[in-house]
Amino acid sequence: MQLKKLLKSLGPYALYNGKDAEITSIENDNRKVVQGSLFICIKGFTVDGHDFAQKAFEAGAAAILAERELAAELPIPVIIVKDTKKASSILADAFYDHPTQKFNLIGITGTNGKTTTSHLIETILQKANKKTGIIGTMYTKIDNEIQETKNTTPEAVTLQKIFHQMAEKKVETAVMEVSSHALSEGRVFGCDYDIAVFTNLTQDHLDFHGTMDEYRRAKGLLFTRLGNVYSQEAPKFAVLNKDDAASEEYEKLTAAIVVTYGIDKEADIMAKDIHITSAGTEFQLITPAGRFPVALKMVGKFSVYNALASIAAAFVSGIPMETAITALESVKGVSGRFETVDAGQDFSVIVDYSHTPDSLENALVTIKEFAEGDIHVIVGCGGDRDKTKRPLMADIACKYAKHAIFTSDNPRSEDPLQILKDMEAGVVGKEYKVIADRKEAIEYAVKNANANDVILIAGKGHETYQQVGAQTFDFDDRLVAREAILGVKK
Repeated sequence: MQLKKLLKSLGPYALYNGKDAEITSIENDNRKVVQGSLFICIKGFTVDGHDFAQKAFEAGAAAILAERELAAELPIPVIIVKDTKKASSILADAFYDHPTQKFNLIGITGTNGKTTTSHLIETILQKANKKTGIIGTMYTKIDNEIQETKNTTPEAVTLQKIFHQMAEKKVETAVMEVSSHALSEGRVFGCDYDIAVFTNLTQDHLDFHGTMDEYRRAKGLLFTRLGNVYSQEAPKFAVLNKDDAASEEYEKLTAAIVVTYGIDKEADIMAKDIHITSAGTEFQLITPAGRFPVALKMVGKFSVYNALASIAAAFVSGIPMETAITALESVKGVSGRFETVDAGQDFSVIVDYSHTPDSLENALVTIKEFAEGDIHVIVGCGGDRDKTKRPLMADIACKYAKHAIFTSDNPRSEDPLQILKDMEAGVVGKEYKVIADRKEAIEYAVKNANANDVILIAGKGHETYQQVGAQTFDFDDRLVAREAILGVKK
């Protein structure tokens, strides 16, 4: 695409060395620049892209987008704008020919349940014979092709490139997790959402947002992205959890048609007569289309909420309830989400991504409903993240488990022992054990578990690594637990 044609999408800008150029790609990482790239200088938390403009030019960049004049004068067009992050969204959307206008896009936001809900919706859509794409915490998937992902929601240029690939593959509906960070930073500007789904709001990411009010506001931005236009051909929907207080605010923020789901408060789509066992969860589904029995293989009240959110998204997508229910009843679970590890032992081991106070409590409350023996929980807190939740996590662990073991999660640049001290501050006078080495902590719990006990290994879920300092090591809770169980059996 010609640079001058691409720049028509922008608002006011200053252009230096204003000759035209053929743009072959858009990049904000100088290491990915090729001949003909437009390099966008993004000022991040630790790295400033303006410092790499010269390297981008040397790698073949045909033009540079920046927020200020560059240190060295370059013989290529340099475009100066107020905000390169926002400009990158606009230009990427234009460069890739507005891909999200070519298929249905479902965005899911909330503290917990985004990954599970996105996979449940994907399963329903595939059952309805729709070609799907998915973007989230675990990976990006276009039809059945999986790509690795770094962030829950990629930055704007990568995101629009993925959407372009989906459009080329004739994807009919894409489902994506939308993080509060992405909403605050404008990564999803240019995304034409058809359905926005809210799961829940509990404490998390206060290291980034500062306050719960700001965190709640950031999540609410997704619902403003649905626009103000009413269209019979392409209606927009907000799917809200009626049992969460934040939904009242989000309903006011959106002009879209609102469909609610819930368990406790009266909603459009509800679950009644819930029965939870260690094998699954049964309930009566109440919808505008009628009443239906549902038998999930997934366990817990939180699984019911995820199922209801998925059913609501299916309902507004015009998918028959029978199709949605059949799809959900076939799902055994999602990787690292309340996932069992069975190596022939006479006690239960569950690995879960619960890394917030609310998600940890949900997991332990669910286990308490079916546990016949003692509950053991292994839990840590990530470094360089919200410190205020550390004592809360520890307190919840001691409240619901007879045997609480505090250990390392992903300490990152922090001292693991200091993180553990922060956790201990919340459980003064209570019984617990500290084993900093996560492998040792898992082995200890396995060795000390009796028949019918339940061990919850919380925090990392699907992750297959541990970040300690600047290094990343291979570490999978599920594999470590299995090896520990087999070792005890020998």
